[in-house]
Amino acid sequence: MDDGQAVYTSGFIVIQGRKTMSSNVIKIGQLSINYIADGSGTGSLGLFELTVPPGSNVPPPHSHSNNEECVYVLEGVLRYTVGSETRDLSVGQSMSTPKGVVHAFSNPFPETARALIVNSPDIGAQYFKDVATVLNAGGAPDKGALIAVMSRYGLVPAAPGGPAAFSRG
Repeated sequence: MDDGQAVYTSGFIVIQGRKTMSSNVIKIGQLSINYIADGSGTGSLGLFELTVPPGSNVPPPHSHSNNEECVYVLEGVLRYTVGSETRDLSVGQSMSTPKGVVHAFSNPFPETARALIVNSPDIGAQYFKDVATVLNAGGAPDKGALIAVMSRYGLVPAAPGGPAAFSRG
């Protein structure tokens, strides 16, 4: 069996050949990222659970130069914008972001939202750890350092006032 191949057994998907990190939760402000499968080392897909409390600060609208992203809501409602389309996704609903398209999310609702995020190819858990280092440092965020981290991983901040321009739920 090749590394990174999915095996289906008894209704479960077992991902082989990937570093699993389910006990390693990354906190960025109020957001939590629980990486399930980090495919960044092999150029394969990645999978993580994102928890977004109501009114959380969220990443600025951005696009990915190198990967596609899909969000699938597990709990609550997540507002998700791709290009000019904004939808309030509830449990069991999903939305995909093609490579190069500006997207953003927020949670302006009273309940915590949880979503499963798939990136292909994966951006990797290290990206979120690097962002956490910048944003969890205390004080006002260093926007230059954040943009440098984003650029290093192929993320491009949207132009101010462009599509999906918001940063708080």
